[in-house]
Amino acid sequence: MTTDAHALLPALAARVRETAHARTPACPCGAATLADRPDATVVRHAGTVAKAHAVDADPAELALRVTAAAHLPGVLLPPLAPTPADLHGRLVTYWPYGEPVDPQDPDAAPWEAAATLLARLHRTPAPTPVPPMRGPARAALAATRLRDTAPGHPATAPVLAAWAALPAWARGEAAMPDTTTLCHGDLHLGQLIRHPAPAGPWLLIDVDDLGTGVAAWDLARPAAWYACGLLPPDAWHRFLTAYRAAGGPAVPADGDPWPALDVPARALTAQNAARAVTKAALQDRPLDEVERALVDACARMASVPPAAPRG
Repeated sequence: MTTDAHALLPALAARVRETAHARTPACPCGAATLADRPDATVVRHAGTVAKAHAVDADPAELALRVTAAAHLPGVLLPPLAPTPADLHGRLVTYWPYGEPVDPQDPDAAPWEAAATLLARLHRTPAPTPVPPMRGPARAALAATRLRDTAPGHPATAPVLAAWAALPAWARGEAAMPDTTTLCHGDLHLGQLIRHPAPAGPWLLIDVDDLGTGVAAWDLARPAAWYACGLLPPDAWHRFLTAYRAAGGPAVPADGDPWPALDVPARALTAQNAARAVTKAALQDRPLDEVERALVDACARMASVPPAAPRG
Protein backbone atom coordinates (compact mmCIF):
# COMPACT_ATOMS: atom_id res chain seq x y z
CA MET A 1 0.00 0.00 0.00
CA THR A 2 1.12 3.52 -0.70
CA THR A 3 -0.06 6.47 1.33
CA ASP A 4 0.11 10.27 1.25
CA ALA A 5 0.81 11.15 4.89
CA HIS A 6 0.09 14.85 4.38
CA ALA A 7 -3.31 14.18 2.81
CA LEU A 8 -4.34 11.50 5.27
CA LEU A 9 -5.20 13.55 8.36
CA PRO A 10 -7.55 16.08 6.71
CA ALA A 11 -9.16 13.34 4.64
CA LEU A 12 -9.67 11.21 7.73
CA ALA A 13 -11.18 14.16 9.59
CA ALA A 14 -13.60 14.78 6.72
CA ARG A 15 -14.54 11.10 6.53
CA VAL A 16 -15.20 10.76 10.25
CA ARG A 17 -17.32 13.92 10.14
CA GLU A 18 -19.45 12.39 7.37
CA THR A 19 -19.79 9.16 9.34
CA ALA A 20 -20.71 10.99 12.54
CA HIS A 21 -23.37 13.08 10.79
CA ALA A 22 -24.84 9.97 9.18
CA ARG A 23 -25.14 8.39 12.62
CA THR A 24 -26.44 11.53 14.35
CA PRO A 25 -28.06 14.12 12.04
CA ALA A 26 -28.28 16.57 14.97
CA CYS A 27 -24.57 16.13 15.64
CA PRO A 28 -23.12 18.39 18.36
CA CYS A 29 -19.89 18.34 16.34
CA GLY A 30 -16.56 18.88 18.01
CA ALA A 31 -13.46 17.32 16.50
CA ALA A 32 -10.11 16.17 17.83
CA THR A 33 -7.02 14.29 16.71
CA LEU A 34 -6.48 11.55 19.29
CA ALA A 35 -3.28 10.12 17.81
CA ASP A 36 -1.07 10.80 14.81
CA ARG A 37 1.77 8.28 14.70
CA PRO A 38 3.35 6.25 11.91
CA ASP A 39 1.47 3.16 13.07
CA ALA A 40 -1.93 4.81 13.65
CA THR A 41 -3.80 8.04 13.03
CA VAL A 42 -6.98 8.38 15.10
CA VAL A 43 -9.49 11.22 14.86
CA ARG A 44 -12.78 11.87 16.62
CA HIS A 45 -15.88 13.78 15.59
CA ALA A 46 -18.44 13.96 18.40
CA GLY A 47 -19.33 10.33 19.21
CA THR A 48 -17.52 8.73 16.26
CA VAL A 49 -13.86 7.71 15.95
CA ALA A 50 -11.94 6.77 12.80
CA LYS A 51 -8.62 4.96 12.90
CA ALA A 52 -6.18 4.74 10.01
CA HIS A 53 -4.12 1.63 10.66
CA ALA A 54 -0.44 1.07 9.95
CA VAL A 55 0.71 1.20 6.34
CA ASP A 56 1.70 -2.47 6.48
CA ALA A 57 -1.56 -3.69 8.06
CA ASP A 58 -2.76 -6.86 6.33
CA PRO A 59 -6.24 -6.23 4.87
CA ALA A 60 -7.47 -9.81 5.25
CA GLU A 61 -6.17 -10.19 8.80
CA LEU A 62 -7.54 -6.83 9.95
CA ALA A 63 -10.93 -7.69 8.47
CA LEU A 64 -10.99 -10.94 10.47
CA ARG A 65 -10.10 -9.09 13.66
CA VAL A 66 -12.77 -6.44 13.14
CA THR A 67 -15.35 -9.14 12.45
CA ALA A 68 -14.39 -10.95 15.65
CA ALA A 69 -14.80 -7.73 17.66
CA ALA A 70 -18.32 -7.37 16.29
CA HIS A 71 -19.15 -10.78 17.77
CA LEU A 72 -17.77 -10.11 21.26
CA PRO A 73 -20.20 -7.63 22.83
CA GLY A 74 -19.50 -6.75 26.42
CA VAL A 75 -15.80 -7.51 26.00
CA LEU A 76 -14.58 -5.58 22.95
CA LEU A 77 -15.94 -2.30 21.66
CA PRO A 78 -17.98 -3.21 18.56
CA PRO A 79 -17.06 -1.56 15.25
CA LEU A 80 -19.46 0.74 13.41
CA ALA A 81 -18.69 -0.89 10.05
CA PRO A 82 -18.14 -4.60 9.41
CA THR A 83 -15.06 -4.22 7.19
CA PRO A 84 -12.15 -1.76 6.94
CA ALA A 85 -12.29 0.94 4.27
CA ASP A 86 -9.45 2.36 2.18
CA LEU A 87 -8.39 5.99 2.42
CA HIS A 88 -5.22 7.27 0.75
CA GLY A 89 -3.77 3.78 0.84
CA ARG A 90 -4.51 3.20 4.53
CA LEU A 91 -7.03 0.82 6.04
CA VAL A 92 -9.60 2.73 8.10
CA THR A 93 -12.02 1.44 10.72
CA TYR A 94 -14.85 3.29 12.51
CA TRP A 95 -15.81 3.00 16.17
CA PRO A 96 -18.06 4.68 18.74
CA TYR A 97 -16.26 7.04 21.08
CA GLY A 98 -15.68 5.96 24.67
CA GLU A 99 -14.19 7.66 27.71
CA PRO A 100 -10.55 6.55 28.21
CA VAL A 101 -8.72 5.85 31.44
CA ASP A 102 -7.56 9.07 33.09
CA PRO A 103 -3.73 8.95 33.08
CA GLN A 104 -3.65 11.68 35.72
CA ASP A 105 -5.53 9.57 38.28
CA PRO A 106 -3.54 6.35 38.78
CA ASP A 107 -5.45 5.47 41.95
CA ALA A 108 -8.61 5.13 39.87
CA ALA A 109 -7.02 2.83 37.28
CA PRO A 110 -9.52 0.05 36.49
CA TRP A 111 -7.24 -2.90 37.15
CA GLU A 112 -10.10 -5.17 38.22
CA ALA A 113 -12.14 -4.31 35.14
CA ALA A 114 -9.16 -4.93 32.85
CA ALA A 115 -8.49 -8.29 34.45
CA THR A 116 -12.12 -9.37 34.31
CA LEU A 117 -12.43 -8.43 30.64
CA LEU A 118 -9.25 -10.36 29.85
CA ALA A 119 -10.53 -13.43 31.69
CA ARG A 120 -13.78 -13.29 29.73
CA LEU A 121 -11.88 -12.89 26.46
CA HIS A 122 -9.57 -15.80 27.26
CA ARG A 123 -12.49 -18.06 28.16
CA THR A 124 -14.41 -17.28 24.97
CA PRO A 125 -13.76 -19.38 21.87
CA ALA A 126 -12.93 -17.25 18.85
CA PRO A 127 -16.36 -16.43 17.37
CA THR A 128 -14.89 -16.28 13.85
CA PRO A 129 -11.51 -17.31 12.44
CA VAL A 130 -8.69 -15.00 13.53
CA PRO A 131 -4.93 -14.92 12.84
CA PRO A 132 -2.35 -15.57 15.56
CA MET A 133 -2.06 -12.93 18.26
CA ARG A 134 0.59 -10.38 17.25
CA GLY A 135 2.21 -9.72 20.64
CA PRO A 136 5.48 -11.56 19.92
CA ALA A 137 5.69 -9.97 16.48
CA ARG A 138 5.37 -6.51 18.04
CA ALA A 139 8.11 -7.31 20.53
CA ALA A 140 10.37 -8.59 17.74
CA LEU A 141 9.85 -5.34 15.84
CA ALA A 142 10.96 -3.34 18.89
CA ALA A 143 14.13 -5.45 19.19
CA THR A 144 14.90 -5.04 15.49
CA ARG A 145 14.42 -1.27 15.65
CA LEU A 146 16.77 -1.05 18.63
CA ARG A 147 19.41 -3.10 16.82
CA ASP A 148 19.14 -0.91 13.72
CA THR A 149 18.81 2.46 15.48
CA ALA A 150 21.21 2.33 18.42
CA PRO A 151 23.71 -0.52 17.98
CA GLY A 152 26.40 1.32 19.93
CA HIS A 153 24.27 2.57 22.84
CA PRO A 154 25.53 1.18 26.16
CA ALA A 155 22.04 -0.04 27.06
CA THR A 156 21.52 -1.92 23.81
CA ALA A 157 23.63 -4.95 24.68
CA PRO A 158 21.81 -6.00 27.89
CA VAL A 159 18.41 -5.50 26.26
CA LEU A 160 19.29 -7.59 23.22
CA ALA A 161 20.90 -10.24 25.43
CA ALA A 162 17.67 -10.56 27.41
CA TRP A 163 15.75 -10.75 24.15
CA ALA A 164 18.03 -13.43 22.68
CA ALA A 165 17.62 -15.62 25.78
CA LEU A 166 13.87 -15.98 25.21
CA PRO A 167 12.41 -19.07 23.55
CA ALA A 168 11.76 -18.81 19.82
CA TRP A 169 7.97 -18.53 20.17
CA ALA A 170 8.29 -15.44 22.40
CA ARG A 171 10.54 -13.81 19.79
CA GLY A 172 7.96 -14.43 17.07
CA GLU A 173 10.20 -17.00 15.37
CA ALA A 174 8.07 -20.10 16.00
CA ALA A 175 4.45 -21.03 16.60
CA MET A 176 3.14 -20.23 20.07
CA PRO A 177 2.57 -23.22 22.37
CA ASP A 178 -1.13 -22.28 22.55
CA THR A 179 -2.86 -21.72 19.23
CA THR A 180 -6.49 -21.68 20.38
CA THR A 181 -6.96 -19.16 23.22
CA LEU A 182 -8.33 -15.79 22.11
CA CYS A 183 -6.00 -12.96 23.23
CA HIS A 184 -5.91 -9.19 22.97
CA GLY A 185 -2.21 -9.06 22.16
CA ASP A 186 -1.33 -5.57 23.44
CA LEU A 187 -3.04 -5.05 26.78
CA HIS A 188 -2.39 -1.84 28.73
CA LEU A 189 -4.68 0.66 30.41
CA GLY A 190 -4.85 2.76 27.25
CA GLN A 191 -6.78 -0.11 25.70
CA LEU A 192 -9.83 0.40 27.93
CA ILE A 193 -12.70 2.83 27.47
CA ARG A 194 -16.09 3.39 29.05
CA HIS A 195 -18.90 3.09 26.52
CA PRO A 196 -21.23 4.82 26.41
CA ALA A 197 -19.18 7.72 27.74
CA PRO A 198 -18.66 8.82 30.39
CA ALA A 199 -20.00 6.18 32.78
CA GLY A 200 -20.80 3.07 30.76
CA PRO A 201 -19.10 -0.28 31.36
CA TRP A 202 -15.41 -0.73 30.60
CA LEU A 203 -14.62 -2.38 27.26
CA LEU A 204 -11.40 -3.36 25.49
CA ILE A 205 -10.41 -1.52 22.32
CA ASP A 206 -7.79 -1.87 19.56
CA VAL A 207 -8.03 -5.09 17.55
CA ASP A 208 -4.73 -4.71 15.66
CA ASP A 209 -3.09 -7.56 17.59
CA LEU A 210 -6.16 -9.65 18.45
CA GLY A 211 -5.78 -13.36 17.78
CA THR A 212 -5.10 -16.78 19.24
CA GLY A 213 -2.06 -17.48 21.35
CA VAL A 214 -0.61 -17.64 24.86
CA ALA A 215 -3.07 -15.97 27.24
CA ALA A 216 -0.32 -15.05 29.71
CA TRP A 217 0.96 -12.54 27.16
CA ASP A 218 -2.02 -10.32 28.00
CA LEU A 219 -0.99 -10.28 31.67
CA ALA A 220 2.67 -9.74 30.88
CA ARG A 221 2.85 -5.94 30.76
CA PRO A 222 1.49 -5.34 34.30
CA ALA A 223 3.48 -8.38 35.49
CA ALA A 224 6.66 -6.95 33.99
CA TRP A 225 6.09 -3.51 35.46
CA TYR A 226 5.44 -5.07 38.86
CA ALA A 227 8.61 -7.16 38.61
CA CYS A 228 10.60 -4.04 37.63
CA GLY A 229 9.25 -2.11 40.62
CA LEU A 230 7.25 0.26 38.40
CA LEU A 231 3.76 -0.95 39.37
CA PRO A 232 2.75 -0.89 43.05
CA PRO A 233 2.25 -4.36 44.57
CA ASP A 234 -1.33 -3.49 45.51
CA ALA A 235 -2.26 -2.71 41.89
CA TRP A 236 -0.66 -5.94 40.66
CA HIS A 237 -2.40 -8.06 43.27
CA ARG A 238 -5.75 -6.41 42.55
CA PHE A 239 -5.28 -7.23 38.87
CA LEU A 240 -4.17 -10.83 39.45
CA THR A 241 -6.87 -11.52 42.05
CA ALA A 242 -9.62 -10.20 39.78
CA TYR A 243 -8.32 -12.25 36.84
CA ARG A 244 -8.36 -15.42 38.91
CA ALA A 245 -11.77 -14.64 40.40
CA ALA A 246 -13.16 -14.33 36.86
CA GLY A 247 -11.82 -17.76 35.92
CA GLY A 248 -8.97 -16.57 33.72
CA PRO A 249 -7.02 -19.55 32.34
CA ALA A 250 -3.61 -17.90 31.87
CA VAL A 251 -2.42 -18.70 35.40
CA PRO A 252 -3.35 -21.34 37.98
CA ALA A 253 -6.39 -20.55 40.12
CA ASP A 254 -4.10 -20.31 43.15
CA GLY A 255 -0.45 -20.68 44.01
CA ASP A 256 2.54 -19.24 42.18
CA PRO A 257 1.57 -17.56 38.88
CA TRP A 258 5.13 -16.90 37.74
CA PRO A 259 5.90 -20.19 35.95
CA ALA A 260 3.17 -19.16 33.48
CA LEU A 261 4.06 -15.47 33.43
CA ASP A 262 7.86 -15.59 33.40
CA VAL A 263 8.57 -15.81 29.66
CA PRO A 264 5.89 -13.32 28.54
CA ALA A 265 6.91 -10.88 31.30
CA ARG A 266 10.54 -11.10 30.21
CA ALA A 267 9.52 -10.52 26.61
CA LEU A 268 7.49 -7.42 27.51
CA THR A 269 10.35 -6.12 29.67
CA ALA A 270 12.73 -6.48 26.73
CA GLN A 271 10.19 -4.90 24.36
CA ASN A 272 9.57 -1.91 26.62
CA ALA A 273 13.29 -1.48 27.26
CA ALA A 274 14.06 -1.67 23.53
CA ARG A 275 11.50 1.02 22.79
CA ALA A 276 12.83 3.17 25.62
CA VAL A 277 16.46 2.99 24.48
CA THR A 278 15.48 3.59 20.85
CA LYS A 279 13.49 6.68 21.83
CA ALA A 280 16.27 8.06 24.01
CA ALA A 281 18.85 7.48 21.28
CA LEU A 282 16.73 9.22 18.65
CA GLN A 283 16.22 12.17 21.00
CA ASP A 284 19.93 12.20 21.92
CA ARG A 285 19.26 12.23 25.65
CA PRO A 286 20.09 10.02 28.64
CA LEU A 287 17.68 7.38 29.86
CA ASP A 288 15.19 8.58 32.45
CA GLU A 289 14.53 6.73 35.71
CA VAL A 290 11.81 4.46 34.31
CA GLU A 291 13.81 3.64 31.20
CA ARG A 292 16.87 2.82 33.29
CA ALA A 293 14.78 0.49 35.49
CA LEU A 294 13.70 -1.45 32.40
CA VAL A 295 17.27 -1.79 31.15
CA ASP A 296 18.50 -2.83 34.60
CA ALA A 297 15.79 -5.51 34.69
CA CYS A 298 17.06 -6.85 31.37
CA ALA A 299 20.57 -7.03 32.78
CA ARG A 300 19.33 -8.95 35.84
CA MET A 301 17.42 -11.39 33.66
CA ALA A 302 20.68 -12.66 32.19
CA SER A 303 21.60 -14.33 35.49
CA VAL A 304 18.39 -16.41 35.69
CA PRO A 305 17.31 -18.54 32.71
CA PRO A 306 13.66 -18.16 31.63
CA ALA A 307 11.11 -20.75 32.71
CA ALA A 308 9.88 -23.31 30.23
CA PRO A 309 6.98 -21.81 28.20
CA ARG A 310 3.45 -22.82 29.07
CA GLY A 311 0.37 -22.72 26.88
